[in-house]
Amino acid sequence: MEEKSAFESFELDVNKEIKGYLAETAKWAYFMSIIGFIGIGLMVFGGIIVAVAGGAMGNAFESAYGIGSTVGVAMVYIVLALIYFFPVLYLFKFGKNMKSALKQTNNNDFKAAFLNLKSHYKFMGIFTIVIISIYILAFIGGGLAAAML
Repeated sequence: MEEKSAFESFELDVNKEIKGYLAETAKWAYFMSIIGFIGIGLMVFGGIIVAVAGGAMGNAFESAYGIGSTVGVAMVYIVLALIYFFPVLYLFKFGKNMKSALKQTNNNDFKAAFLNLKSHYKFMGIFTIVIISIYILAFIGGGLAAAML
């Protein structure tokens, strides 16, 4: 007879109290994702405004403020909005699926909710590692540049 490990026979008890915690978490995740989508829209709108205003002002704007390209600044806004879109989307899907799973007692939505929550945290973790790496490289580059003076 084959023995099961403690992890294979382990079952979670999702009782009424835990369902309440999950329902509240889903509401806050849904709220935060809506705020995130609004922020993304404002970033894209801001990028478009910067591009249009910079194009209309031409070289006078660039020489007065020392900005090389307003279109470049606008593109940075739009790229950052695109990067920010994915974790917000995962958070939105988590909230939507968790609310549906708890309301309808649907295991597929329950699983999908946690899949999206995992994807949200995985994306944020990888993004954090990338940003920290960029800071470290900038710090090293700045130190090397200062040493060459």
